[in-house]
Amino acid sequence: MTYQDDPIIQKNRWLILVILNLFTFMATLDGSIVNIALPVVSRELRLPVAQTEWIVTAYLMTICAAILFFGKLGDIIGKIKIFRLGMMIFTVGSLLCGLSTSLTAIVASRLVQALGASMTMANSQGIVTDIFPGSERGKALGLTGTFVSLGIIAGPSLGGIILSSLGWEYIFWVNVPVGLAALAIGWRKLPEDLTKLKVKIDAAGSALFTVFILLLFAGLLLGQQYGYGQPWIMSSLVVSAIVFVYFIRFEKRTVSPLLQLSMFRNPLFSLSILCGFLVFVSNSCFNIVAPFYVQDVLGLTPSQAGLLMMLFPIVMVVVAPLSGALSDKIGSELLTFIGLIVLVVAQLGMSRLDGDSSIALAGAWMALLGLGSGLFQSPNNSLVMSKVPKTQLGIAGSINALIRNVGMVAGITLATTTLFAVMSAKAGSRIKDFGSVSSDLFLAGMHVVFLAASAICMVGALLTGWRLWSARRSAREKPLNA
Repeated sequence: MTYQDDPIIQKNRWLILVILNLFTFMATLDGSIVNIALPVVSRELRLPVAQTEWIVTAYLMTICAAILFFGKLGDIIGKIKIFRLGMMIFTVGSLLCGLSTSLTAIVASRLVQALGASMTMANSQGIVTDIFPGSERGKALGLTGTFVSLGIIAGPSLGGIILSSLGWEYIFWVNVPVGLAALAIGWRKLPEDLTKLKVKIDAAGSALFTVFILLLFAGLLLGQQYGYGQPWIMSSLVVSAIVFVYFIRFEKRTVSPLLQLSMFRNPLFSLSILCGFLVFVSNSCFNIVAPFYVQDVLGLTPSQAGLLMMLFPIVMVVVAPLSGALSDKIGSELLTFIGLIVLVVAQLGMSRLDGDSSIALAGAWMALLGLGSGLFQSPNNSLVMSKVPKTQLGIAGSINALIRNVGMVAGITLATTTLFAVMSAKAGSRIKDFGSVSSDLFLAGMHVVFLAASAICMVGALLTGWRLWSARRSAREKPLNA
């Protein structure tokens, strides 16, 4: 008996998908929406801005450190059981965040929120793959991918709208009524778990991976503030690399590993994971740079800037489900390749914008970014999740979500480091804040950031194109060898 054989579950499968996607959206949104509120939080709580950045950093670090563990735990005791628990914890964490009156309280509440988010992120794609038949899986995963990307991209825009009319607390409190409604429906509609593994938790592997993530993120994120030349920053990054190598060696030897390395022997799975990482790095560069460009260079108000930047997620929301449905009919590889090519062109277009560019031109390039992301995300998620057995869907989904979050941090690091480096070189002195520099200096840095983002997408396009060409050549050669 499977979920696909149960008529009641199949009747409710789209409602179940809505519940899964609501929490996927909120959990992802809370990784980016807080950025725009940091100046307000800093002012109201009388804190240095550098300290308030831990509100964002603690959330991302916790998700990445815990997500593989909860993906594996979902495979062992049930993906839906872990998802339900995550819904509750995330909603409680959101309430606590808005009630916090000190930095310590906010960061502690964000840790609670992040634990719940990692539980839902780790298992949502596995649940979708379990419930939906192969003929609809691309469409369903496409919608999931849409909500993931929408959460990342819409953060600054939605955050600006909330801040303009309500207090910073409502950035967190907006999750509470939505979370309670989804909990009430989900408790009745989500089915009981069917597929479970009878293995032990890899506690040692989980601890090693957590140490690796904490050291890596500490080095990357603190390096932006203090410079990567600091000995303790370099030490953090070097030790994180050593711990990661030891983690991989340990996972190869252990009987029930946290990370099933055999999954990466499938080149389609590995390449899809890599391309997903590259796209999230590229999109995170946009998230960091675009708000400053449209406000400080084009002179738009925060609400106008938010509406302009919404072109990206709006186009993606329209395109991604169509792309997912199309991937069910023609396959996923060609669509991922086309999506990456569109992203390359769009990022190149963003790199040509300047102070004299029209709002319409900037909006057109942002819409094209949404088109490329929508074409890419759904088929790529389908490729990732269709290449693993049912007993490993939880860990596969958590790997996909982990790569997404690491890609966000890598994109933030790449964008800020590149901006500071280019502007400092142009100015002849070290620049630590790109919010108060001249337009010419900012544009010089912005152009290099978007060129780098375009090059990153080009790497993914070349790899995907080579894979597509190789697969078609093999298909042509088979009849000749038969």
